[in-house]
Amino acid sequence: MTQTTPFKLSTLVPVTIILLLALVPFWGYFTDSTFYVAFYARVLIYAIAVIALNIALGFGGLVSLGHALFMGIGAYSVAIPSFYGIDSGWVHLFICLLVSGLLGYITGAISLRTTGIGFIMITLAFAQMGYFLFVSLKQYGGDDGTSIANTSKMLGLDFGGVYTVYGVAFVLLVLSTWWTAKLRVSPFGMVLRGARQNIRRVNAIGFQAQQYLLVSYVLSAMLCSVAGFLLANLNAFASPTTLSWIISGDLVVMLVLGGIGTVFGPLLGALAFLGLEELLKMFTTHWLAVFGLAIVVIGLVGKAGIVGFLDAVALRVGNSGKRGPQPKGEQA
Repeated sequence: MTQTTPFKLSTLVPVTIILLLALVPFWGYFTDSTFYVAFYARVLIYAIAVIALNIALGFGGLVSLGHALFMGIGAYSVAIPSFYGIDSGWVHLFICLLVSGLLGYITGAISLRTTGIGFIMITLAFAQMGYFLFVSLKQYGGDDGTSIANTSKMLGLDFGGVYTVYGVAFVLLVLSTWWTAKLRVSPFGMVLRGARQNIRRVNAIGFQAQQYLLVSYVLSAMLCSVAGFLLANLNAFASPTTLSWIISGDLVVMLVLGGIGTVFGPLLGALAFLGLEELLKMFTTHWLAVFGLAIVVIGLVGKAGIVGFLDAVALRVGNSGKRGPQPKGEQA
């Protein structure tokens, strides 16, 4: 007897989507549909931010409601130097990674002294502190935000162009997805996943789980800030609303929607969340009410997220394919 190979629908669908996303700039160029290129660039950027959150939440079990802080740091790492006429993308990126890394280390070290609801509330408090800090900076627009006249320029590219941002975001999405796939099954990732299940057992076998979780939080913060860096260039605008708890909540919902701890869940969750939002806006002004209800229904139907739903469909298809014709007199 030959053993059939499992039908990995949860891999086939995301890979197909990535291939289609690679064609978006060409389609946008030939059809003059810059709006859709900008929209899908936003999807890619948010997917990167959700991948960052997945490292902390999906692998390490750190439920953070403060990742908007790092997106905001990335955005203002472009906006503030630009305000003083500095348009070097290397300077912007260096500030982005340095500040987010330091903040991630400080806030992570403090937040990891607690667990559960305490961790959630402390991360939320840090994000709100950042929000009110940038609201108070009136020279940079305060709560109105600030436009970015000098977008990042590096490697001969001007990140002020939507096609440039799209290309960079797409490459970064592919690389970060590949990296998290490797990280998930690496010794480091296995320790994180073990700590999510039972931190005492991980400590008992000789691993310092707290240190691993702190490193994962810092890596998550830095990658999330890069998403903010790209978002600021895409919009040519930075605002304190990027640091609001609503953005942090959106990132968590996207991750849950796609599949916590999975490789392709962040991309599927971001695409479903932002796509559904944009679709509902076309039909009704009360889209928020319908959107909230749709998210609840999706969450109830697919408790393991979109990836879990695709796995369940593939399993059902595989099982139905294995059931061949029954011999006479044999009960099914």
